[in-house]
Amino acid sequence: MVREQLAKERRRKATVWTSVVAAAVLLVAGIAGYGIFSAQRSGEVFTPASAVADGSGFAVGTGSVTVDVYEDFMCPACGQFESAAGATLAQLVSENKITVVYHPISILDRYSQGTNYSTRASGAAACAADGGKFAEYHQTLFDNRPEENTPGLDDATLISLGTALGLGDSFTQCVEDGRYKTWSAQITDQASERGVTGTPTIYVAGTVLDDRSPAGLTSAVDAAVK
Repeated sequence: MVREQLAKERRRKATVWTSVVAAAVLLVAGIAGYGIFSAQRSGEVFTPASAVADGSGFAVGTGSVTVDVYEDFMCPACGQFESAAGATLAQLVSENKITVVYHPISILDRYSQGTNYSTRASGAAACAADGGKFAEYHQTLFDNRPEENTPGLDDATLISLGTALGLGDSFTQCVEDGRYKTWSAQITDQASERGVTGTPTIYVAGTVLDDRSPAGLTSAVDAAVK
């Protein structure tokens, strides 16, 4: 009987400690989530750690010529640019000629039936950057680009696309919390201040690229290298 009572007491203590630990984990998660929510309401901006110096985008490559690419993940013309010139950008990066800085701005929210898809997709891309997968996720979003005047992809789909690339729980939480929504708004404002009025807008070494064809892009980069 004594042994049975001792065993019951041990089980009770174990249950209590398990409950305490679980409650602590939930409390920490709740505090973090509330912190992000409160920050968003106050207008505080979380800038992704892997963003470029001014916080406005993500760099791919280490070449001497900077190519700034301003895109919206719902933009049809951006999808066409990626299909036509994406491989050229990748080739120029591999040849160490360029550093591409992608600026995932959100100017087409009004075309997503109230879901603010452009902002959500931009924020999800920043979450992917936190996990070291910006370039891969950027490509995946354009591979799955929704048409204008549709709700776009829901958050569950944005998360599943990242999960398929190997992104984990921190990415999921980042998307669910909307951690980078205010950041997306900020970089969109920065783009406007630079003179960006539509997407895609491409700058090669600081000059707007008028001919966005692969040949036009290559020619502008070669001229900048010289």
